[in-house]
Amino acid sequence: MIFRWHQSVLFLIVMLAPYVRADNVTSLTGTWTTKANTVFTGPGFYDPVDELLIEPNLPGLSMSFTDDGHYEEAFYYVLPQPSNPTCPTALLQFQHGTYSFAPNGSLLLSPIAVDGRQLLSDPCTSEESVYSRYSQFEVYSEWEILIDDYRGQYQLQLYKFDGSPMNPMYLVYRPPLMLPTITMNPTASATSSATASSTANAKSRLKRSFENRSKTDAIKRPTIDGVFWWWIGMIMMIGGGGAFLLLQRQGTYEK
Repeated sequence: MIFRWHQSVLFLIVMLAPYVRADNVTSLTGTWTTKANTVFTGPGFYDPVDELLIEPNLPGLSMSFTDDGHYEEAFYYVLPQPSNPTCPTALLQFQHGTYSFAPNGSLLLSPIAVDGRQLLSDPCTSEESVYSRYSQFEVYSEWEILIDDYRGQYQLQLYKFDGSPMNPMYLVYRPPLMLPTITMNPTASATSSATASSTANAKSRLKRSFENRSKTDAIKRPTIDGVFWWWIGMIMMIGGGGAFLLLQRQGTYEK
C-alpha cells in the first residue's frame, strides 16, 4: 500500500508556510525519539537483509538526521477502533533518504522509494499482517529545537504541512543510530553488469553492517529522571530519620 501526495500541491503549501524559527539551541543531527523511549531507528527496527520490521514494546516515533543530508524514520502506530476497542490496528513504517530545506525553512524529506516498508496488522479483518513497500514524500512546515526543562534533554518539535504539531521527540543518540544511507534493496529491473556489481557491493556492505550491529560510535544521551531521584531522596531522608531515632533511643538506655 503506497500513499503519495501530489508534489506540486505540497510545494505550494511549503512556499506559503511560515518561516522556521531561528532560535534552535542545537543542530538537527542525531537520533530523536518520542516520550515512550522504545522506538529507535537503525537495525533494531528494520532488518534490510531479511526485510523484517521488528515491533517495539510500545508505540512511538523515531527520526535520525546526518550532517550531510540523510535521514531515517521509524514509525510505530497503534490505531484504536471506537466501534471495537478490543481490535486495534497496528502500523509499522520504515523510510530513509535525503532531507533538504525549502527557501522558507520548511523541512523536506525525500525517501528512497524502493527501500520503504510498511507492515499493517488488523486482527479484526485478517489473521495475517500485510507487508508492502511504502514511499511518502514528507513536508514539515516548521521545526524547532528546545531544551525540555523537566527531562533535561533537547526536544525536537515538528509541525506537519498543515501546521499541526507532531508528538515531541527527544535527542537520544549523537551521532545518529542509523542503517546505511545507500539504496539497500534495489529493484530487479536493473540488468547491467555495472548495476549488478553495485548491488552486490551494497548487499555485502549491509551484511557487514549487521555483523557489526553491536559496534557503534553512537552515544546514548543520558536522561535526567526526576521521579527516580525524588524516590532516592525520600529513601535517604527516611533512612537518616530512622538512624537518628535509633541513636537517640540507645542514648536513653545508656543513661
